Amino acid sequence: MACRGGCCSSAGRLNADNARFLLLAVLIVLYMLCGAAVFSAIELPTEREAKERWEERLENFTRRHNLSRTELQHFLREYEEASVAGIRVDDIRPRWDFTGAFYFVGTVVSTIGFGMTTPATVGGKIFLIFYGLIGCAGTILFFNLFLERLITVIAYVMKSCHERQLRRKGVLPHNGRRGSGTSEVDSLAGWKPSVYYVMLILCVASLIISCCASAMYTPIEGWSYFDSLYFCFVAFSTIGFGDLVSSQNIKYESQGLYRFGNFVFILMGVCCIYSLFNVISIIIKQSINWILKKLDSRCCHRCQRKLLRSRRNVVMPGNVRSRRNISIETDVVNESDTDGRRLSGEMISMKDFLASNKVSLAIMQKQLSETANGYPRQMSSNSKQNGFSGGVGALAIMNNRLVETSVDR
Repeated sequence: MACRGGCCSSAGRLNADNARFLLLAVLIVLYMLCGAAVFSAIELPTEREAKERWEERLENFTRRHNLSRTELQHFLREYEEASVAGIRVDDIRPRWDFTGAFYFVGTVVSTIGFGMTTPATVGGKIFLIFYGLIGCAGTILFFNLFLERLITVIAYVMKSCHERQLRRKGVLPHNGRRGSGTSEVDSLAGWKPSVYYVMLILCVASLIISCCASAMYTPIEGWSYFDSLYFCFVAFSTIGFGDLVSSQNIKYESQGLYRFGNFVFILMGVCCIYSLFNVISIIIKQSINWILKKLDSRCCHRCQRKLLRSRRNVVMPGNVRSRRNISIETDVVNESDTDGRRLSGEMISMKDFLASNKVSLAIMQKQLSETANGYPRQMSSNSKQNGFSGGVGALAIMNNRLVETSVDR
């Protein structure tokens, strides 16, 4: 019996997880469709204008220098290949010296992947596959451990602030002794901060880091402040488009200090944004559970109404137990077709009766076995004085309740 109940509970849990997974997949697809529509409406006109301007410049250049369009396009393709290898028109820092390679592996293990530096040799590509496999896994583990410690610190600080507020209100004693506020002290021991407060703190921390980093990038890289904020989000969230990349010029003022600050800001920003994404995912999961709960409750109400409407003229049994009279000892939620039949008043079959009363039947079997073996359960003196017999099965449960009630009185 217990095994079947465990299987049913695990099956129900599996169905709930599958429903949550499918709903999340549908929401992500809808979110992607909406995002594609918005970005297409915003960026497509600019792309068409840029393409028209480029075609016009290319045509004017070929006419002015008496060049064939095919030769010019071939030359531009060669420049694109050189650009992939790290060659630019303006002088930039070497891509594969030690500092450039260290910057590259940092973008690999952090999964940022700006794309401005990529291995060109077969050996480099093969090494990248195995190097990234171990490096990305280790970095994700580091981020998870950082998140645990960050949440611990935030919870400790928020708990201390909450305890100070209770002491100011006089609920907690100042000397640390338990007095009249024992219940408040016990509840404070198990107190945990709200996920919304944690999300707010991480949002503020990420915003402060992004603003400070943007204030550093704007004068040194020559970007606008908005472009610097845009770069911070793209880099910290490990999206890494590569349209804007920091620390790529061949020389900077206070170059060592700037590169150290760039490393610190990217590390702190990635950790905070990663933690923020994890907290937001918890809120998304709570929202999905709330949606599923609402949908489930509406479906249940509709099914019950349909059953009541379709089975009004069914012959009613003499005495029908309602769900409100289920004993506390059973404490079983019957998720079968008998629920609807009980609500409608329809007579149930023996199979449904046995399924809905399997706990009572188990107690009945145990009591019959004890009686047959010659050692029935001892009745208390109070039960003999009050005249209540032990009974069998569900009747025994009711008699035990009556004994407890009479003793209390």
